[in-house]
Amino acid sequence: MALLRKINQVLLFLLIVTLCGILYKKVHKGTVLRNETDDDSEPPEEMEEEIPVVICAAAGRMGATMAAINSIYSNTDANILFYVVGLRNTLSRIRKWIEHSKLREINFKIVEFNPIVLKGKIRPDSSRPELLQPLNFVRFYLPLLIHQHEKVIYLDDDVIVQGDIQELYDTTLALGHAAAFSGDCDLPSAQDTNRFVGLQNTYMGYLDYRKKTIKDLGISPSTCSFNPGVIVANMTEWKHQRITKQLEKWMQKNVEENLYSSSLGGGVATSPMLIVFHGKYSAINPLWHIRHLGWNPDTRYSEHFLQEAKLLHWNGRHKPWDFPSVHNDLWESWFVPDPAGIFKLNHRNS
Repeated sequence: MALLRKINQVLLFLLIVTLCGILYKKVHKGTVLRNETDDDSEPPEEMEEEIPVVICAAAGRMGATMAAINSIYSNTDANILFYVVGLRNTLSRIRKWIEHSKLREINFKIVEFNPIVLKGKIRPDSSRPELLQPLNFVRFYLPLLIHQHEKVIYLDDDVIVQGDIQELYDTTLALGHAAAFSGDCDLPSAQDTNRFVGLQNTYMGYLDYRKKTIKDLGISPSTCSFNPGVIVANMTEWKHQRITKQLEKWMQKNVEENLYSSSLGGGVATSPMLIVFHGKYSAINPLWHIRHLGWNPDTRYSEHFLQEAKLLHWNGRHKPWDFPSVHNDLWESWFVPDPAGIFKLNHRNS
């Protein structure tokens, strides 16, 4: 009897262990399935919309690019992917600057721009040779550089962003429009163009209306121009309308007929865009492109006006990292020192 009782106790113990094992497996399996269900019910973090920002990094002014990137990244919680475009001989320096500075946390891709695509399309011009640099024409080739995005922001390197770049990205593009720009007649009153001697804000300032090819366009010379230093672009429309091919056509026509030059309006990249996008572009909020800060070192804006601005652009000859310039304190607050010690500030007036 004692032996039988012990056998029964052992069997009971084994039965209990078996039941516990079965119960554990059921509970554990249920937990795994519940976690998977919970994951499915919530949008995964990696699905957050990506905002592509294209900006060039030229050898002699790479510090401008890094300051612009720093200002964008520091003023938003959005998921930004920076496409930093450079020529082959600058790519390693771009990477080193980003990875060995406070910018190491950004999400970025370095893109090489091959200037061979510009062969035969740029007319030699001694007025402002810096405007003939290959990277000045990167904005013409956005679909060739950026592939997986429907909407893209392009920025010149001499800008500082003070607002949330998400707002600029959310700019509405009208049906059939491949891009949005800030019109030169839509500037806030505090940035009245009358304050700038020689500044142009109409097509007359960019195109040579003495040429028959320009007259035949049928565009009034008093039409307001726009500035392509800040662009919100729809890549699908851009490709559908063959915008790049159209721009190249006008570049080639300029080589043959001298339809515009850097002495007109101050930019050889602006003129073909004015022609191709005439009457076919959407508007960017003027506060997202407060410009001409590099036009005249003797012209300053009120501090209140500058604080309201979402984006500041030092277009013109007087850059904020050089002398003479104005409001360079706003730019310098975003400056990221060059780990290689090559790019240095030149503020003799400070």
